[in-house]
Amino acid sequence: MNRAVRLSFLVAVSLNLGALAAEAGPCSKDITSFEEAVHRSAGDPNAGPVAPQSIGAQLSHQPTPRSIKRAQQRAQAAFDAALARAKRLDARGDRGGCTRALTQAKRMYELD
Repeated sequence: MNRAVRLSFLVAVSLNLGALAAEAGPCSKDITSFEEAVHRSAGDPNAGPVAPQSIGAQLSHQPTPRSIKRAQQRAQAAFDAALARAKRLDARGDRGGCTRALTQAKRMYELD
């Protein structure tokens, strides 16, 4: 490659990287890091979205497979909503809102 072509290529790459950085919100790195941790935990049976204990469980009522599945689905939906909210606020540049929503999502997801 001649020098002019290489220089043009480097300028194009630099402009594209700059555009990507400009699109990233104030929480993008934190969101990406958390999503990577969630992805790495996929094989761990103890990892996943969690929810507060139900009143029935506090009264020593035994859960049914159906009630367990519903609880898991609700916990997953709440987690997905919190993470989506963090991403929306990040895209808007709302650092405080994004941080709060991401913290909420992290509290809902058991990684260990």
